[in-house]
Amino acid sequence: MAPSRVNLGLFGSVSRFWHRSYAADYIGFALLTTCYFLILFFVEPFHRMFSLSDLRISFPHAEVERVPIGLDLVYVVLVPLLILLLYNTTTHASSHKHHVAVLALAISMALTICLTDMIKNTVGRPRPDLLSRCIPKPGTPRDSLVTIDVCTQTNHHTLHDGWRSFPSGHSSFSFAGLGYLSLFLAGQMRIFAHGAGNSVGEHTEKLVRGDLVRALLCLGPLLGATMIAISRCQDYRHDVYDVCIGALLGWTVTYWSYRRYWPRLSSSRCDEPYAGPPGSDDVANPHYGRVRDEEEGGGAQGQNVGYELDDLNDRM
Repeated sequence: MAPSRVNLGLFGSVSRFWHRSYAADYIGFALLTTCYFLILFFVEPFHRMFSLSDLRISFPHAEVERVPIGLDLVYVVLVPLLILLLYNTTTHASSHKHHVAVLALAISMALTICLTDMIKNTVGRPRPDLLSRCIPKPGTPRDSLVTIDVCTQTNHHTLHDGWRSFPSGHSSFSFAGLGYLSLFLAGQMRIFAHGAGNSVGEHTEKLVRGDLVRALLCLGPLLGATMIAISRCQDYRHDVYDVCIGALLGWTVTYWSYRRYWPRLSSSRCDEPYAGPPGSDDVANPHYGRVRDEEEGGGAQGQNVGYELDDLNDRM
């Protein structure tokens, strides 16, 4: 066989695998994770000039944090993951639903932490406890702008982390993980669902209303994320501005990630994810999320049209 044909066949196989699997999602996740660790280990923040008379950066440095990074990972990653798995296992969810629920959460977390650290290092905003970290040299002018060169702090991380105030990583990370959990629970419990379902050949809709108890249960993760964000102000690691922007960043990313795999919360099918890529085994409903084959029999045409209309509405 000619080498060109072999190469073409290999390219075709790779192309089919790429379009009929979640390979692109996993490669993207790997790239985001790699990007984060490169930033973490090799990038130092931009160091803004500061003044010793600036009261906004004169707060004490808290040696013990209310929510240290290890505990934050438990609250934001481990707890949502366990709840997702427990809920899907209890409700006998399909393997596709298990897969999509975890994959969307993982992508949300990876993208959020990557974006947060990129912005942190680029902006280089001093933390409220910068002077306590810096330990300026005796005789440093109080009313003049100075640089990092006046600092005597010997701990590299403690010093340079003093210029990573904006946005709050704890806030963005908590709203990404716990925010995703809130969206997931709201979809599964149909808190905002408007439709009761479809019938073959026609689209029917019935207004329904979620009860307050289920709504509060879905709101719980957001309350937890808010308390984690507030703790960063109590520890003088961030101010309100850092925390609010961080929370908004995490919520925006997690909603974006959620909607890539799940219908809108007001959809009649908000508790079921979109179908997997064409040709993959991850297809919960072969008609939901794909274009109808025009050669399919007329008996199923009405049903397929109904699915297409719902899918179009869900993605808008």
